Amino acid sequence: MQLQQTISREIRCVGVGLHSGQRIQLVLKPAPADSGITFRRTDVSSPEIPARLEFVSDTNHATTLSRGRCVLHTVEHLLAAAWGLGVDNLRVELDAAEVPIMDGSSAPFVYLLREAGIRHLPRPRRYIKIQEPIGVTEGDKSATLYPHEGFTISYTIRFDHPLIRRQFERFRILPSSFADEIAPARTFGFLSEAEALRKAGLIRGGSLDNAIVLTEAGLLNPALRFKTEFVRHKVLDAVGDLALIGMPILGHLVAYKGGHTLHAALANEVLKRTESWSLVTRRELRQQGFLVQPATSRAAAYRP
Repeated sequence: MQLQQTISREIRCVGVGLHSGQRIQLVLKPAPADSGITFRRTDVSSPEIPARLEFVSDTNHATTLSRGRCVLHTVEHLLAAAWGLGVDNLRVELDAAEVPIMDGSSAPFVYLLREAGIRHLPRPRRYIKIQEPIGVTEGDKSATLYPHEGFTISYTIRFDHPLIRRQFERFRILPSSFADEIAPARTFGFLSEAEALRKAGLIRGGSLDNAIVLTEAGLLNPALRFKTEFVRHKVLDAVGDLALIGMPILGHLVAYKGGHTLHAALANEVLKRTESWSLVTRRELRQQGFLVQPATSRAAAYRP
């Protein structure tokens, strides 16, 4: 039986806010079974904000959670790290209105979670097992979840840029494949859009240390971490955004030209389409003849 997980001890770090540019202290703490992932700001008097879809207030450039007057930006990279490693329950405290951007990827959060240690809790993990296709479209963009034994993501992006054009990647999402193949992929943006974003009060903390910056024909950064780093980051975002459903998914996500808004729309559609999925434990899956790979197995990345 696969059990729920949390971290073994408290761990903290300091980083910079991508949009505010301010110094932010982040603390990760163990949490009990069935509590999920929750955020609390220590700089203001505010309630905890559960990492659930009902608290999503904005998906423009990043995923934002709100509860009452309390707002928290850019939660997706940390959520992706937790969900990618199988951490179901976590208490997150921070002294600002956004999660620090770190290096623009999930890798620093993966490091923190592993340093804190990951331990089992005495409660079975429940999965959302997709039984019928569930999808959303927005113009030429689409995202659909199909029935599948594990959690796999096939993602395609298209950008009119010589370093991107069309990129496709397919991954079976397991802790090892996520940590090695997806978590290090950094967020990216275009130099031509940077000035407008700064005038709008955004990316004040943005730099070549925490984002890939594309010029008209190349990039300002020294090098990419992967040839397909751009689409891998989209896979990372999808893992983080779908974590807001609150339970891991057994299904195959096929996405085309997606982003935070499309991911959130798909997650909402999943919660609405209760007749198209069922809640199962690993023991029930085995009884039904499904072979769920153990969390320690390594998944290969499939390339077209």
